[in-house]
Amino acid sequence: MTALKQADLSALAARGVRIPAYDRDRVGIGAVHFGPGAFHRVHQACYLDDALAQDPRWGIAGVSLHSAGVRDALAPQDGLYTIAVLDEQPQTRIIGALKDLLVAPESPTAVSERLADPAVTLITATVTEKGYCLGANGGLDFANAEIVHDLAQPDAPRSLIGHLYAGLALRRALGIAPPNVVSCDNLTDNGPRLRRAVVDFAHEQDVDVARWIEDEVPFPRTMVDSITPATDTALRDRVAEQLGTVDRWPVQREAFTQWVIEDCMRGPQPDWAAIGVTITSDVAGFERAKLRLLNGAHSALAYLGSLAGYETVAQAMRDPQLASFVRSLMIDDIAPSIVAPRGLEVAGYIESVLRRFRNPALRHLLSQIAWDGSQKLPFRIFGTVQDAIAARRPLARLCMPIAAWFHFIRRKAQQGERATDPLAEELFKIGAACTGDAAHDVRAFVALDRVFPATLVTNAEFVATLSNAYTQLLQQVRQP
Repeated sequence: MTALKQADLSALAARGVRIPAYDRDRVGIGAVHFGPGAFHRVHQACYLDDALAQDPRWGIAGVSLHSAGVRDALAPQDGLYTIAVLDEQPQTRIIGALKDLLVAPESPTAVSERLADPAVTLITATVTEKGYCLGANGGLDFANAEIVHDLAQPDAPRSLIGHLYAGLALRRALGIAPPNVVSCDNLTDNGPRLRRAVVDFAHEQDVDVARWIEDEVPFPRTMVDSITPATDTALRDRVAEQLGTVDRWPVQREAFTQWVIEDCMRGPQPDWAAIGVTITSDVAGFERAKLRLLNGAHSALAYLGSLAGYETVAQAMRDPQLASFVRSLMIDDIAPSIVAPRGLEVAGYIESVLRRFRNPALRHLLSQIAWDGSQKLPFRIFGTVQDAIAARRPLARLCMPIAAWFHFIRRKAQQGERATDPLAEELFKIGAACTGDAAHDVRAFVALDRVFPATLVTNAEFVATLSNAYTQLLQQVRQP
């Protein structure tokens, strides 16, 4: 079977595959993206593919900071790749927005020149939090090995920060207007945090460049969302059968996708509204809604569903009791804590989340969502609990996911397993010492001061309600 090529597109359209709705030969590069992995290719690249149907300026140059894997897979395919949209009515789509693929260690100068191209007005990134090289104080970590290297050799950078500095400094030297630098990673205040890291770096190189970046380059906050399972053999085989040709690196995602960007960008941009991107002055409001409603409910399903013996989110949602609990949790307990930003209708958002959870085509493992509970629950659940205490609202349902996490840890420890968690050893010791007595077990867990804030630990109503939830679950869940 031959590999996917530009020449195949007409034949693929005849097979019912959605192909680019524009002439790829007319596409120019107006965006540079760092980290062209699976999430970028199902998310930002898909949005810009839609933009290209109306405006040929928004082709993408992808920049891999380390591996040549994406370039090596997609360059022989003319940059084309397949998205499988996982829904009750599955869709297959070919994306043509990637027009160039650079491997930064092979050609750092080419990366800087691309960033300084006047046609490029949008620079995006999905490099994970680690790629921002941040220190404990929120600024740049000057002890980071890549930052040490880049400060010593700024013309041959290795980090995202070093590459952005090199490209922006060249842009300023050439008198080219500043671009919009758009972080698309899942960290709070992603734009300001990236700006601070780049400005910190620039201050060590050229104070005038640092001042120009700080004053002139927009770094908007963003929020992104779409569940993206990893590419596996089953996906490759399914895509090959449908296309009648081989895609070396197809990707897959759920049908739902969301991109929210802070309203502070300048200069030429895509028609964001036309492609479904929300531009707002309150990204934090959207982020809070996602964190509490989507992520909070996900964690509730992860622990309660796992204890009930389910493997995936969709399986857990087929349990009427669990599905009813999650709906009530979101509507009655979490929604009252949400101050909806303009453009977000909370009731509709809740229904969209519940539809996503029920999606039978999406194999989203509860075990994976359950990872790192000590890090996730304080952000996903505890804030809502504290708001409920302040407003004198009931705590019973909100305490259930927390108590279920305790039982999740207890069961693993008593089976000799450690949870996937930064506090795995401490949690294992607590879980192994659990007796089934709520007062004893809950007291041991809430003593973890790196997880539980004093405002909750010292609140008698919270501790009593949590202990009651722990006892209820002890009677209901399967024993190890």
